[in-house]
Amino acid sequence: MITTTFALSFFFQAEAQEKATRNINIDYSKTKGTLNTQFKECIGAGRASEGLRADWQEQLAYVTKECGFKYIRMHGLLIDDMAVYREDKNGNPEYNYQYIDALYDALLKTGIKPFVELGFMPSPLASGNKTIFWWKGNVTPPKDYDKWAGLIKNLVQHFTERYGEAEVKSWYFEVWNEPNLDGFWAGSQEEYFKLYKYTAQAIKSVNPAYKVGGPATAGAAWIPEMLAYCKKNNVPIDFASTHSYGVKQGFLDEFGNSGTVLSKDPMAVSGDIINSRKQIKASAFPDIELHYTEWSASYTPSDPIHDSYHEAAYILEKIKQSGDAANSMSYWVFTDIFEEAGPRFKPFHGGFGLLNTQGINKAACHSYRLLNKLGSTELVNKDTESWATKDSNGGLQILFWDFTNTHPGDAVNNQVYYTKDLPAKNKGNANVVVKNLQEGFYVLELYKVGYRVNDPYSTYLEMGEPANLTKAQTETLKKLGDGAPVSTETVLIGKDGVFKKQLPLRENDVYLINLIKQ
Repeated sequence: MITTTFALSFFFQAEAQEKATRNINIDYSKTKGTLNTQFKECIGAGRASEGLRADWQEQLAYVTKECGFKYIRMHGLLIDDMAVYREDKNGNPEYNYQYIDALYDALLKTGIKPFVELGFMPSPLASGNKTIFWWKGNVTPPKDYDKWAGLIKNLVQHFTERYGEAEVKSWYFEVWNEPNLDGFWAGSQEEYFKLYKYTAQAIKSVNPAYKVGGPATAGAAWIPEMLAYCKKNNVPIDFASTHSYGVKQGFLDEFGNSGTVLSKDPMAVSGDIINSRKQIKASAFPDIELHYTEWSASYTPSDPIHDSYHEAAYILEKIKQSGDAANSMSYWVFTDIFEEAGPRFKPFHGGFGLLNTQGINKAACHSYRLLNKLGSTELVNKDTESWATKDSNGGLQILFWDFTNTHPGDAVNNQVYYTKDLPAKNKGNANVVVKNLQEGFYVLELYKVGYRVNDPYSTYLEMGEPANLTKAQTETLKKLGDGAPVSTETVLIGKDGVFKKQLPLRENDVYLINLIKQ
């Protein structure tokens, strides 16, 4: 009996050890096709006037270069602090685009295009006084739809004159933001469809080739209704847009007072995206583009999961799961220079940004930096938590991760759980084997993100969460999150064409193996 028990114990230990070894086997000669880069099509930002700040523009230039983002979407293009619209004493419209010009000139100079969100309502056009956020964006319908359409038409004509028809054809025009939430739209679904109709027709009157869409809803809502409305009423639509976040309850909580809980649904966010594509396929517009113009683990800029190392693996997991269902997944947002709840009082406060206010890389930023290092051709790969690619120079890139949802469940809010030091548990080893590589020398760059690796937030917690960082503390945290390779070496691939690498894997670790052909 003692012998049998010992044998069974040994068997189960061996089986557990075997399961803990993850094998990623790649054949360099077997290609899947061009890599889908929808993950870097668009990135979010707070409100338009924040984009006039020098530090905001510096951070945007950084993420555009490092992450390869092509478009940027933000709120508040038409609110009062952008000084776009007023009326003279006789009620005649007067238009002013000096601030928009300064912003859009800076975007295009940086190398990123606007994904134009049209909202919110200029006060002289508003039918009521209801506003949202510290910066008081008016969310009421226009009191005069013809004047609203006149503003949109004049604005789009201005874009055409300033930037040229060919440039504006490459932009997207999205009508409003989350009109299915009372906080963002003081009207009904029917009234939103009316707003969309007037807006879309105004844009198309300038150039029928300009792209317009919506409904930009929270929670993946209204897409079937939107497409049915456009079909029935012969209203133009070029793309559908909506949003999804990975927490269980609520939609709008800029201060994080309600508390959030990371969903245990393994298909949170990605399941919404896949379903939205199915809804489009079943509609009268089966081939239009789908843009998720906001997504993240949580919808509140007061959720510490955004600062945590867990977010890096979460991002990669959701993008991978979503496949080619969306034309873009626009992470919300690139920077903590973001003032929906007003200026924030701590350098790490659970903000949405890939970078904090001081420009410190969060772990989340490195997900996009590493994605941007992938080659242009995807290789056949059966591992579900990785990409394998090659580039035109004979190089190899393998980006892989472990995603483990360690959140304890409904009894604990994110605002409590992710403010703790959360060491990652061991998950065994990852064995990477690649065959049919070209013989010769390669430089092997190894990148890593995880607990205490490109994880400045854990060190910030260890510092005692200072409300104001010293210069020395800022530089320390920047260095800890600089994203440099954790190792670099020269390797020789022999005549057998085989590359092997074994790496220890912990919960929510992210690795990039980059083999550069010499």
